[in-house]
Amino acid sequence: MVTAQASPAPAISPVAIIERTGSISTREIISILKGEITGLHIKRAFSPELAGEITTNFNRNSGLRARKDGVPGQFVGASHYRRNSAAYFSECQSSRSFVEALFADLVDPVRALFDVLKRELSKQGVELRPARTEHGEANICRAICWSGTGMYSLEPHDDVAQVLCAGEDSELPAVANNTVVALNFYPSMPEEGGGLRIWSHKPTEVDRKSQGLEIAGYPYSTAYLEPVPYHDLELKAGDIALIDGGFVHGVTRQSGNGKPRLLLNCFLGFARADLVLWWT
Repeated sequence: MVTAQASPAPAISPVAIIERTGSISTREIISILKGEITGLHIKRAFSPELAGEITTNFNRNSGLRARKDGVPGQFVGASHYRRNSAAYFSECQSSRSFVEALFADLVDPVRALFDVLKRELSKQGVELRPARTEHGEANICRAICWSGTGMYSLEPHDDVAQVLCAGEDSELPAVANNTVVALNFYPSMPEEGGGLRIWSHKPTEVDRKSQGLEIAGYPYSTAYLEPVPYHDLELKAGDIALIDGGFVHGVTRQSGNGKPRLLLNCFLGFARADLVLWWT
């Protein structure tokens, strides 16, 4: 008789998170890119008026559609999740006008942040650009409303597995050797819930394999995470959050005033010492 071996208990990794009010700094973004801090939450980083306009443009966007990859939500833009390089960059091209329509004649806060970061990284001999192949290049961001109805609006997951599995013809797997950073802008938030929960656990390849998550990194079970401490970022419209996406994270259940939890999202990270890529 063969006895099944139990999965190893998840290792606890220290979490360092900065939360404050005001403008975001390139120094802090670079600290996350270098793995020096785990997360950054900037409250009231962009105006309520801009947040409201972006939300309106999302709701009226003719490119708005439901996700069909097993992760419940609505979105505008493109996602590399579970797509090969050719399919992803083709989707970037076909959705670009819809992404641009999110901002119309508004100030694009994502592009504004990248413009400042690009100048600062250039001083350090580092190029910042979108990921690309012969099939095209990544959009500046995507817009998403997660709509899970269980304990989490977005189940616990890590962002590294999907990057590792992006394909041999992709630039992205090289980023997984460093820190995969998730960058989120929040134009709309519900009255209650919808927080970003970060567990003190950064899974290894062995951890993902033990849970059968080596391809997608989604979703980690509540039983697996039960012994792991976590930190909740309580978000409001106009906030910005950046996290080390290698840590398990998810979105808590939403309730309250009926406003959607809308975020503008992209990922970025060092592919080489002299190159930082972004993608969606």
